[in-house]
Amino acid sequence: MGMAALWGSPVSFLHVWLPLLICGQCALAFSVAGQQETTCEANGSVYYVGEWYFLDSDHCTQCECTADGSACARTECTSLPAACIHVSHYPTDCCPRCEKIGCEYGGEVYELGQQFQPSACEQCTCYSDGIARCQVADCAPPPCVNPVYQKGKCCPQCKDGPNCYVNASRTQVIPGGEPVWVDSCTKCRCHDGQDAGYWEGNRLATCSHVRNCQPDEGLN
Repeated sequence: MGMAALWGSPVSFLHVWLPLLICGQCALAFSVAGQQETTCEANGSVYYVGEWYFLDSDHCTQCECTADGSACARTECTSLPAACIHVSHYPTDCCPRCEKIGCEYGGEVYELGQQFQPSACEQCTCYSDGIARCQVADCAPPPCVNPVYQKGKCCPQCKDGPNCYVNASRTQVIPGGEPVWVDSCTKCRCHDGQDAGYWEGNRLATCSHVRNCQPDEGLN
């Protein structure tokens, strides 16, 4: 069987394939037209479909270039720890950074859980919320009228030992302990720790006078 018998005449051959070639050319042209690249413009730059970028005006907003245009979403910053005492803001970062966690007290920085003594009377602890809480010593009234504060000691000290004033004029001081003759007719004794007057802050002695006695001016 010859080629003409199989396919028919040359005209028949062209009638079969010509429409296919024409349709193929049309499909190719349509495909090329459909592949035209879509771009997005932002930050003074051009981005292609599928590219991600951050906005220069807001580093918390990230966008993707899509065939329909830019699709953006904004990042929400999480809260910094309550004990954050040093926060940094970098120009290229969206959210602030916590550089150091701890407590700040009296110009000093302490670690979480750290116990410290900023003064002789204070005992402090740095808690997880970033707040230093302190207990202050409660000093008992000193058993003297001239207490002094010494370095490293919280409560005032009686350097000369217990003492008190003889009377309300507060001009004469006698030592504590045994009764003292303040003149030839008057004997006085300072309060001790068991006397109510002592705990009330009374710094005056209890005195007794000899009846019908005239003080000897020569006796002090």
